[in-house]
Amino acid sequence: MSRRVFKRIYPTLRQRIGTYVRRTFGCILGGAFVFAVFYVLIPIPTRDSLYEENSRMLSHYQLMSHKVDEALAVLHSIEQRDDNLYRALLETDPVSEHIRQSGYNGTNRYADLMGMSNSELAVSVSQRVDLLEKKLYIQSKSFDELTQLYRDNEKRIDCVPSIQPVSNKDLKWTASGYGYRIDPIYHVRKFHAGMDFTCPTGTQVYATGNGKVIYAKWKTGYGNCIEIDHGYGYVTRYAHLSKVDVKLHQTVSRGEVIGKVGSTGKSTGPHLHYEVLVNGNATNPVNYYFMDLNAEEYDEMIQVSENQGRVYD
Repeated sequence: MSRRVFKRIYPTLRQRIGTYVRRTFGCILGGAFVFAVFYVLIPIPTRDSLYEENSRMLSHYQLMSHKVDEALAVLHSIEQRDDNLYRALLETDPVSEHIRQSGYNGTNRYADLMGMSNSELAVSVSQRVDLLEKKLYIQSKSFDELTQLYRDNEKRIDCVPSIQPVSNKDLKWTASGYGYRIDPIYHVRKFHAGMDFTCPTGTQVYATGNGKVIYAKWKTGYGNCIEIDHGYGYVTRYAHLSKVDVKLHQTVSRGEVIGKVGSTGKSTGPHLHYEVLVNGNATNPVNYYFMDLNAEEYDEMIQVSENQGRVYD
């Protein structure tokens, strides 16, 4: 019996490459088929949730953008009052625009947002939130400074003339303001150094700030006259009184009754002539009613005092 001999046959390189290609291509086709079946026939919650999350995020950024704009507008109004009212009252410089508008220049704080969808909106909102945060910090520091200034100047604020010398809430007693007017007696154009209030004789006259009486008697042209030294360079004058209710060197407080309206001296009718002098110079009294009038009443007072031409002294 003859013995069989088996000889191993090795595939050629061409055959091995062909087999590898066929298997790889088959795997790719099979994977693609399975993926297509899952993608079409089986829902993918992750994909849907991502779409929904992106939509919510866009709405969130748009809402945040609107709220940040509103907050910046409110803060701007506070900054205006800080600079133009509080700091003016305390006679200190306003916060410089350079400090208020300082941001985060020179740093790439928003690089991680650039790859997001709607990245421009995201970066814009983030920049304004950072600006709001910085401006709030600066305003907080400003209020701390104003609080300290107020404590240091509380006595001065109590002394500065800041109310009308008569009860004139409806402004109907405002007769003539500061500036050039026609003199009612000499009929020539003459500078009127104060403000006239046409009140009935006997109307109470109030001290417009804390101070000490430095004059309380008859004065040529002014009739019965009171002058109060408020310190800090401020002096107020109340003229043509029918009665003087204070004495020389007496200390008075803002709102205290010091006399009664009359028509004494060079006067054509019952009224109060009121002056505010700063460092010896007459200034427009309309600038010293800030504790007595709101913004609308202040504007009306200016219009009435400028347009009313009749002078009573």
